Amino acid sequence: MREITIATVQMKPELGQMEDNLVKMSDFIARIAAEQPVDLIVFPELATTGYEIGPRFPELAQRVPGPTVNLIAQRASESGVHVAFGMVSKEKVESILYNTAVLVGPDGDLIGQYNKVHLRGEERIAFRPGYRLDVFETGLGMVGLMIGWDLAFPEVARSMVLDGAELLIVCANWEQPHVDEWRVYMLARAYENAVFVAAANRVGEEPSYTFFGQSSIVGPRGKVYASVDEPTEGYAVARIDLDEVRQHREETQILQCRQPMAYRSIVKKY
Repeated sequence: MREITIATVQMKPELGQMEDNLVKMSDFIARIAAEQPVDLIVFPELATTGYEIGPRFPELAQRVPGPTVNLIAQRASESGVHVAFGMVSKEKVESILYNTAVLVGPDGDLIGQYNKVHLRGEERIAFRPGYRLDVFETGLGMVGLMIGWDLAFPEVARSMVLDGAELLIVCANWEQPHVDEWRVYMLARAYENAVFVAAANRVGEEPSYTFFGQSSIVGPRGKVYASVDEPTEGYAVARIDLDEVRQHREETQILQCRQPMAYRSIVKKY
């Protein structure tokens, strides 16, 4: 058995208040780790800045690694946990910004970063789309990072699973009225890939959006191990066995029975 414990945090970032948000994230890490042993804590998309901040993104963007990553890595090390979280990052060229998810390890090391590929609405004005779907080898197992709207695209999850992912981490800012889509996509990605999904969605209001939460941990058979059903700050925690991934895939042959030669249209530009 390869059992791990995951917590998905449902928090309300304060718009543009980076220092306050990092304090809140640090408090969540310390509190969760103090209440029970955990291996991974997942925070929402853009947890350090909030979502609807438009022209201030360049001001709040940081390099990876940089001050924000170093701080969260220190908190992860203090509590001996992996932490995944969303932030706005920048490249050497200051004008190139990404909506980014970062994964740090329990030793305070940077395991990897992922830049959101599927930008939605006004995100296309603020950010450049990512272009890589990486899977990271961790002490937990093989992990893929996804952000928000990526969950709506089955190609993202399937690509990561074909590259070995056993656990998909989703950092999200899904808003009203799309609750049903969020639930269905989480279940579908888990079912169709026989994979675990740990999804953290934010709560709270911003000028144009209301975010509903529903942070959840879903198994390869579609079982919801834990969820935060109310649109309030908190977290869902569950202990899972990653060996279920291999067992379920062997039982269903869901990956072995694929016929890639029949799927050529999938990679055509619409």
